[in-house]
Amino acid sequence: MKKPIPRFENEDEEREFWATHDSTDYLDWGNAERVVFPKLKPATKTISLRMSESMLNELKVLANKMDVPYQSLIKVYLRERIDKDLHGQPIEVWKKT
Repeated sequence: MKKPIPRFENEDEEREFWATHDSTDYLDWGNAERVVFPKLKPATKTISLRMSESMLNELKVLANKMDVPYQSLIKVYLRERIDKDLHGQPIEVWKKT
């Protein structure tokens, strides 16, 4: 028999509880149903980024050749680099002299 899920006063209390307890003690995941949320999009935050005009122009040229918006291309380039540096062999950018 599974343990009853306690009542929580607020979301912070609930987050703390689930961060320190195993959900399999409280829920039978074998009876769970898969749910799809097709219209969910990751949260985004607007930032300001300064770069040289020449770099921006080069990005726009590349994006135009690929038929994608230049801001989308920037995000793709950043995602690829982040994935490479976090999960692959990082490239040494700042060399000590």
